[in-house]
Amino acid sequence: MIPTIGIAAFDAAGPLAPWRFERRVVGAHDVHIRIMYCGICHSDLHTVRGEWGPCRYPQVPGHEIVGRVESVGSAVTRWKAGDLVGVGCMVDSCQRCQPCADGLEQYCDNGMTGTYGGVEKQTGLPTQGGYSTGIVVNEQFVLRVPDNLDPAAVAPLLCAGITTWSPLRQWKVGPGSRVGVVGIGGLGHMAVKLANALGAHVVVLTTSPAKADDARRLGAHEVVVSRDASAMAALRNSLDLIIDTVGTPHDIDGEMQLLRLDGTLVLLGGSPEPHPSPRAFTFIMKRRRLAGSLIGGIAETQEMLDFCGQHGITADIEVIKADAVNDAYERMLKSDVKYRFVIDLETLDAPA
Repeated sequence: MIPTIGIAAFDAAGPLAPWRFERRVVGAHDVHIRIMYCGICHSDLHTVRGEWGPCRYPQVPGHEIVGRVESVGSAVTRWKAGDLVGVGCMVDSCQRCQPCADGLEQYCDNGMTGTYGGVEKQTGLPTQGGYSTGIVVNEQFVLRVPDNLDPAAVAPLLCAGITTWSPLRQWKVGPGSRVGVVGIGGLGHMAVKLANALGAHVVVLTTSPAKADDARRLGAHEVVVSRDASAMAALRNSLDLIIDTVGTPHDIDGEMQLLRLDGTLVLLGGSPEPHPSPRAFTFIMKRRRLAGSLIGGIAETQEMLDFCGQHGITADIEVIKADAVNDAYERMLKSDVKYRFVIDLETLDAPA
C-alpha cells in the first residue's frame, strides 16, 4: 500500500483536518499520480456535510485533480513517469455496458466509481479524493493536461469545465448559436468562456447587476438582470440553449420563456430541493425542452482539455494553502471567490 496524506472530513459538522491513509498498490493497469493541485467544488462541501445523503467518514473530497505521474503498472503503455495529467469526477466504471462503450462512462448502467464517496472495485475500500498527496487510478480514467496551460488553473476544468462543455457539445453550440448562462460562479464562468470560444453569442442572466462587468470580461456579449421584468420580456423567444448552473431552488419558468422554438434549458446545478415546476404551456407553445447533464465522458473530457489548450482557456482561480481549506469552505458559502479555489498540495503537512 502507498502511504498518503489527505485533508479529510471526520463528521458532517466539524472542520476538515490532515489524515494519514493508504492508497492501493499500483496494479497492472493503474497509474500512480503525485497530486500538485486540486480544485474545491461546491459538491465537495455538500458531500462532506451530508447534504446529498449519508457520507462515510473519514472522507477526503476533491475531484479536480492535476499532478504528475509517479509510476505506472506493468500493462500501461500510454502514460509514463513525469507526464502532466488530470483526474476528474470518476476513477472507474464497468467498461462493458452500452454507455461505457459509447464513451459516456458517467452514465454507466452499473454505476461509475466516483473519485471520492465511491467504492474501489479493486479493494472494496471507499474511494478518497484529491485533497491529498497522491492517487492511484485506472489508466483509462487519466487525462492528458496541455503543457501550455497553468496546471493550477486547469484543475477546475476537470469538473466545472467538462460539466459545462458537455451540454454545449450535446446541443451543438457554434457560430450562430445564442446561449444563455444562468449564474456566474465556478460553473457559470466556464460556460461563458467555452460558449464564447465556440463562436456563440452569450447572454448572461444574473440577479446581481454588480456582476455585469465581470461577465463581459469573461466573454458575455449581453448581461440581463433576471429581476428586471422588462429586460427579461425583451429577451423572450431568442435563445437556443440556456445553461442553468444555480444549485438552489428558483423559478425556471421565466428562463424557459426566453427559449426559441425547440430551445432547451439544461440544469447543471444540483439543487437539494426541487425547483418550482414550469407551466405546461411554457413547454407546449414553443416545443421547448427541459434537460439535465452530468459531467462528461473521458473522451469528451479530453476533447475539452485539448480545446482549452488550443484556445488558452483556464479557470479563474485563487490558489490557497492546504491549511486554508476550512476558511475557503466558509467563503465559498458566501460566494466570496472568483471563481474557484484551488489547493496547492505541496503545502500539505503530515498530521502530528
